[in-house]
Amino acid sequence: MTSQTYRPPTADQIRRAPKVLLHDHLDGGLRPGTIIDLARATGYDALPEQESDKLGLWFREAADSGSLERYLETFAHTCAVMQTRDALFRVAAECAQDLAEDGVVYAEVRYAPEQHLDGGLTLEEVVEAVNEGFREGERLARADGHRIRVGALLTAMRHAARALEIAELANRYRDSGVVGFDIAGAEAGFPPTRHLDAFEYLKRENNHFTIHAGEAFGLPSIWQALQWCGADRLGHGVRIIDDIEVAEDGTVTLGRLAAYVRDKRVPLEMCPSSNLQTGAAASIADHPIGLLRKLHFRTTVNTDNRLMSATSMSREFELLVDAFDYTLDDMQWFTVNAMKSAFIPFDERLAMINDVIKPGYAELKSEWLFRQTAVTS
Repeated sequence: MTSQTYRPPTADQIRRAPKVLLHDHLDGGLRPGTIIDLARATGYDALPEQESDKLGLWFREAADSGSLERYLETFAHTCAVMQTRDALFRVAAECAQDLAEDGVVYAEVRYAPEQHLDGGLTLEEVVEAVNEGFREGERLARADGHRIRVGALLTAMRHAARALEIAELANRYRDSGVVGFDIAGAEAGFPPTRHLDAFEYLKRENNHFTIHAGEAFGLPSIWQALQWCGADRLGHGVRIIDDIEVAEDGTVTLGRLAAYVRDKRVPLEMCPSSNLQTGAAASIADHPIGLLRKLHFRTTVNTDNRLMSATSMSREFELLVDAFDYTLDDMQWFTVNAMKSAFIPFDERLAMINDVIKPGYAELKSEWLFRQTAVTS
């Protein structure tokens, strides 16, 4: 063997590896210290803790309930401090910087503009503040020696009735930093078909959208998202495992929906740590991503909510490496999958794969050669 790519990567290599993130919530990734600063500046006095470390721990523990509904309650605090232009700008800029520091070279970060209107901002002002923050974060990251490109996904809350309005907003800003649309929130009782008018509008406009589906609910949620709504990607989609049967002898049989998802190369935005918190998986070792990787579904690795899960892209990959003995080759496979599935033009995705991702992994894979030379000399 002339390569050591079969060895598990080190934590340092994982951090330095170029990574692509498709499923990350802006209001789920704030720095605890920033939450405290913004709360003081705006007079918000309902935070459960006033020290950064304690507040970060509170978010993690509150999210570790095993319930998606309880998990979503933690966002009341983050959204409460994101109601001014300056706050949105700061949070977006810090988001881009934090991701770049972690080796993320491309990210699609989602948020719901309708949740940031309590301070008197318009939907347009919310979008413009976040977009400007992302650009500032990209600039500051470059100054620190990191490269990142961030696109925004505008999310509509599935329990509300503003999906078409938010879809139209996403379409208006599609050439100004917004790359697509999403719906999110509790799945049970709020099927994606409630928002068919928004999805039909986006399809007529040749725009992109992903749908949170197959996390807390199940196969009907995935089926509706794909066959009724026409989603380009599935947010989570982890419950597709319910349509896959593994016999005692290891023989795998795919149901018709699972076969369709694999055959059509529907991207699955997997979020391992978050799935444990919401009860969609019992452990990382038991997470469906292991089997889905073996079966060559178009799986991707994501963070979901970095604050609530106390995670990063590097940590997610570290967990997967420990559970499944993944190598740099596996990491590259997940990363290329994600870049292929991004909502930017094909030529830009291809350039990112060929000029950034593959060279980055090739350099990491070759490091053992130079370590060997250093030892022998």
